[in-house]
Amino acid sequence: MTIASVETFIRSLGGATAFSALVILFYGIWRGTRQKAGRVTGGAGRFLRSSSFYFLASVFFFGLSYLGWIRIPWQISPQVRVWMLIIGSLLFFPGMAFLLWARITLGKYYFVSTGLGAQLFADHQLVQAGPYAIVRHPMYVGLAFAAWGALLIYFTWTTIYFVLFAPTLAVRAYREEAALSAEFGEQWQEYCRRVPPFVPRLSK
Repeated sequence: MTIASVETFIRSLGGATAFSALVILFYGIWRGTRQKAGRVTGGAGRFLRSSSFYFLASVFFFGLSYLGWIRIPWQISPQVRVWMLIIGSLLFFPGMAFLLWARITLGKYYFVSTGLGAQLFADHQLVQAGPYAIVRHPMYVGLAFAAWGALLIYFTWTTIYFVLFAPTLAVRAYREEAALSAEFGEQWQEYCRRVPPFVPRLSK
């Protein structure tokens, strides 16, 4: 088996994984727009239920991804490429699995947020099980790992954009935490004392 064939397999498997994750996420967003809205934080929170917002955001995201899907023109030796594929796979696939685990654990309480706003549902519950017992924002942690893995696997300008975009997820987390704190009060504060935001604690 050649390096080229292994790379083709990993890239194809990664693409199928990313596509499956997008379908699951978009289904959650679609279902969320049909639930009764609850607490909103941020001035742009009302846009999260607008079909125009999702259309424009999708056009921008997929358009930028398509235009930037050009291989970075750096010469890499076969040995380095092998290590890039190994490390990339160890980051991308567990990262995507962690993201999907978190999405499934949230269930009907999953909804999208932006750096400008976040919205809860009228019957919202504070999810603390599964990956949410490890970190408060497991979807963002998984996404950050997957972004770095994608850069090493695909090595395109689009994946550089994903890596640069990952730190902005902290702003979205801030908006979400503001809504959750206002909604759940002491229950949220106690949860924050037990569970860190992004980096798991090695000891209790």
